[in-house]
Amino acid sequence: MRILVFSDSHGSDRTLEAAMLQHKDAGLIIHLGDGERDFDGIAYAVANRKIVQVCGNCDFYSLLPNNEIIDVEGVRIFCSHGHTELVKHGTQSFIEKAKTLGAHIALYGHTHQSVTAYDDGLHVMNPGCARNGEYGVIDITPAGIMLLKMKV
Repeated sequence: MRILVFSDSHGSDRTLEAAMLQHKDAGLIIHLGDGERDFDGIAYAVANRKIVQVCGNCDFYSLLPNNEIIDVEGVRIFCSHGHTELVKHGTQSFIEKAKTLGAHIALYGHTHQSVTAYDDGLHVMNPGCARNGEYGVIDITPAGIMLLKMKV
């Protein structure tokens, strides 16, 4: 399964739309906050796709959860904007929280810096800032998990 990962679109749907049109095979879209309403204007591009969203620190009055745990094809994914885990001051507590939750993949945003890493069995990704054209792709296959940093 192909998953598109966005964060920090901050009112700009340009990257979201371009990535979704380029990756029509993506069955799941994850938005990690600071852009809760950015799919509203591009509903045609998200039709028939599952969307998971969490609340960012700039998603004022949001009813979205701060964190979400989803299971995709036997892979547990921990999704967070990262502000409640203080990722701007380091990711170690975020990574430990993800491991405690039994995650195989940990996703965060907030810093606007794209990251892919592997930490003792845990794949870690920050897709970067969608407002700047950055996003992530996750491929879950029988051969394993692959995280890709992308830019439109």
